[in-house]
Amino acid sequence: QVQLVESGGGLVQPGGSLRVSCAASGSIFAIDTMGWYRQAPGKQRELVATVTSGGATSYADSAKGRFTISRDNAKNTVYLQMNRLKPGDTAVYYCTMRAVVDPTWRYTEQWGQGTQVTVSS
Repeated sequence: QVQLVESGGGLVQPGGSLRVSCAASGSIFAIDTMGWYRQAPGKQRELVATVTSGGATSYADSAKGRFTISRDNAKNTVYLQMNRLKPGDTAVYYCTMRAVVDPTWRYTEQWGQGTQVTVSS
């Protein structure tokens, strides 16, 4: 069984910074792409950023220039550094990993439980 546990969410003032982390534990054979999604109240879940196993990154337009995604393969952990936060960034942030979790060696999508990020004065 695999668990993805996010941490680091909280309340921050507009213009502030926050870093969220997501660590995977359990039976993991391999991890390909890691990413972050977010879902604001009344809105659909949207992709924020991804990072491949080779380190290539991709960002939503709303995150470009303000957010940085990174990963530590030795720790099976993905990070999202968020700077110059805006009230519109308020959402539950979910991490995801495309991983092999059993001996069939098929990749499946694993999700964390989410962490709340609130940007407000």
